[in-house]
Amino acid sequence: MNPARPDRPFRKPARVGSPAPVFDRIDRGNPPGVTTTTQQELFQFLEDRFACAQACTECARTCALRASMVDADGTQEQEFVRRKGIMCAEVCDTTCRVLSEQNSLDESAIRIQVEWCRTVCLESAHAFDRHPGAEDGAKATRECAQACTDFLATLN
Repeated sequence: MNPARPDRPFRKPARVGSPAPVFDRIDRGNPPGVTTTTQQELFQFLEDRFACAQACTECARTCALRASMVDADGTQEQEFVRRKGIMCAEVCDTTCRVLSEQNSLDESAIRIQVEWCRTVCLESAHAFDRHPGAEDGAKATRECAQACTDFLATLN
């Protein structure tokens, strides 16, 4: 339901010349170019988006902490882990902000950002796996990558 107008279902006009947004999947006999989605689909989309944003926030915090614990003047492997942690923290922070914006980018831009986040998280998890004491970072990055994967499924 439309929170502003409880007597009318949620409607979002289709965009011309771009891929159909996630809410434009079901046509319920509305005027041309206007479709609705079920309330359950809307709730699932929002829950997955929120879960992904939460996982990104936790991952950013964990990766920043992991990077700060690595000696900046350490070995080449330690520097690699430190840089992966910093990059992952920055990408996850940006992804969280994109997902948290009310009038954020279109679906294709969101997809690109979330796919990039998933890729960076998996790369970071592999780097953390090779570094003793980085188990929490590896776990957080894998959980974030899974949350990204789950959210991307709602965009198909």
